[in-house]
Order: sequence, then C-alpha cells, then structure tokens
Amino acid sequence: MQKGKFIVIEGSDGSGQTTQATLLSDSLTKAGHKVLLTKEPADELDGGLIRKILQGKYKVSAETLQLYFTANRGYHLDAQIKPAIEIGKWVVCDRYFFSTFAFGMLEISAKGGSASGGDYNWLWQINSKFLAPDLTFFLDVPANICIDRIQRRGSNRELFEQEQKLDQVIKNYKQVFSKNQFPNIFIINGNRDIGIIAKEIWGIVSARLK
Repeated sequence: MQKGKFIVIEGSDGSGQTTQATLLSDSLTKAGHKVLLTKEPADELDGGLIRKILQGKYKVSAETLQLYFTANRGYHLDAQIKPAIEIGKWVVCDRYFFSTFAFGMLEISAKGGSASGGDYNWLWQINSKFLAPDLTFFLDVPANICIDRIQRRGSNRELFEQEQKLDQVIKNYKQVFSKNQFPNIFIINGNRDIGIIAKEIWGIVSARLK
C-alpha cells in the first residue's frame, strides 16, 4: 500500500491556519484522497492540559510548557499521524514543531529560563527526531491584523495573543525557516481573501505531491 503524505499549516494566532487546514482537507477529499485532519496540541491526548496552561488556569515554567508540547507531539505522532500515513491517508496538521520553535523561543527568552541564549538549540534537540512534513505552509499575516481577527471572534485571549508577542513570533518563524534545515516550506501571504489563499496552497500541493 502506498503511504500517505504529511502536510503542515503554520501561522501565528489569528493567521487563519485552522481555516486553511480545513479547506485543504476538503480539497484533498474531493480529489479522492483519504484524509486525517488534525491539530496540535492534540487536546484529546492530554485532557486539554496544555490549553488550560495557555488560558492561564495553571502556571508552569516556559521550559515545562515546551516539554508538555513535545510530549504531546510524540504521542500524537505515534497514536494518530504515523498510523494514518502508513495506511495511505494524507495528514493535514494545524501546527507542528515549527510552532514550538517560534512560540517557545519567545517565551523562554522572555522569562529568562535556563534555555535562554540557546533556546533554539534546546528546542531543536527535543524535536529533532520527529517526522519531517512533506510540505509546510506558513501564513504570513501582520501581527496587528492577527490581533484584530482575534478580537473580532470574541474569545478569551491566550498566553501569546498580544500584538508585540505575535510580532516576535512571526519573526521567529522566519528565522527558523532561514536556517534551511527543513525542505519544502512555502511562505504564503495570508492577508488576502480566504479563497485565493486556499487556491494557492492547493496549486502547490497538486504540483508537488502528485
């Protein structure tokens, strides 16, 4: 049986990555592929503990939070992503280890944690053995636009949902991508019509993963 593919949609909070992951999943299904649409953190794998930390219900150190993310990712891969790929499903994941680098670098440095100064290297060490995606899309949206979208949806803000933080998160993403450690990363202008963005992503997927 031919293995499936692994596609990741990344972006800062409010960038629209969840919407685009859903639209890509729909397009793949219409094209005849079996699809697993999933996300990180996978709440069902840890009882929503990480989400509660992000909402401020529990307090942990910056390093501990990233270790929670990494453990959640390892189980997510073993329990859901890898088995789906093995049986031929295409996996579309809303966030992956790139989020850990971008958000983790910000939070560890801001809190002066033990990993400060070498935060990327430490985060890379605890994520380097994980499966690399076949394609990664990063939705590039200015931080002020992201905050406006978050405010309009009316939900309570989480740990990183402040304009200054999101601006640094976006810079961290681009810094990580510039290291050229990961193949097939596409930076997409996410400040456009949803349908136009979806069409661009679908065009790249169709051309690259025939």
